[in-house]
Amino acid sequence: MKNFISVNDVDNLDKWIDDALHVKKDLYAFSSLGKNKTIGLIFMNPSLRTRLSTQKAALNLGMQVMVMNIDKEGWALEFEDGAVMNGATVEHIKDAAAVMGQYCDIIGLRCFPSLKDREEDYNETVLNKFIQFCKVPVVSLESATLHPLQSFADLITIKEHWKEKRKPKVVLTWAPHIKALPQAVANSFSEWMCKADVNFVITHPEGLELKESFTQKAKIIYDQNEALKDADFVYVKNWSSYNDYGKVFSEGKNWLLNNERIKITNNAKVMHCLPVRRNVELSDELIDGANSLIQQQAGNRLFAAQTVLKKILENNF
Repeated sequence: MKNFISVNDVDNLDKWIDDALHVKKDLYAFSSLGKNKTIGLIFMNPSLRTRLSTQKAALNLGMQVMVMNIDKEGWALEFEDGAVMNGATVEHIKDAAAVMGQYCDIIGLRCFPSLKDREEDYNETVLNKFIQFCKVPVVSLESATLHPLQSFADLITIKEHWKEKRKPKVVLTWAPHIKALPQAVANSFSEWMCKADVNFVITHPEGLELKESFTQKAKIIYDQNEALKDADFVYVKNWSSYNDYGKVFSEGKNWLLNNERIKITNNAKVMHCLPVRRNVELSDELIDGANSLIQQQAGNRLFAAQTVLKKILENNF
């Protein structure tokens, strides 16, 4: 494995989960693995959990860490090949990424979608240009279409909290929001669940279907109550329209989950990637309630990131 940008970079899902749980038990077992290696964390968009967990993961492995909020601290980047740069952009990605690759042994990149041009976003133009020109391993810290570190942490969390022999029923439910949010978390969660040993269901209003390539093994149910029946884990997340790209669905306020609605489930654990708009996307009583795994998910972001960086160091240096 050179890069980590999707579940397709994982050779053995169960083994990766076991490795992450071993890391969790002994954080500093490989504290010299990253000696004299530097990771550059490049953020084109805001971050809390991803930034802090990945930075701490690298430090736990003995790496040096450089962080750049390039949207605020760097030059405006040009991504078009052959561009005549007589406008707002100052530096071409060919030059910027090549320089970063000389300073860093690994690069972590966060680059959200525009939600304006679906083809450009789903071609992962920004991420792929970085990979092309930096010439070092790249870890996705959330791209235009996927958030693999989050999904890895989510699967670790499910594994920790499922002790029965049968497959758990995992439901990804759409939730209301006031803004147009990317499909990245939902795409990614679906992609990972479709490869995991679970019964996976997605529920959302009609018209909010995710790209089919991410949901091929999922069961799609448009009735939220029907989907929630006997669920063991309920993952709550908003996403904007893929078909009517980037549009906000404003008619779904009745999709907000609360304690009464969760009674339909098998006393399901409730999950969310954070940040969450309380009482818009998910109710206070579920976020703060006994069934919530939201803080556990956030905590597992560290062990997911540390496992990924450990594997990249072992395989490339």
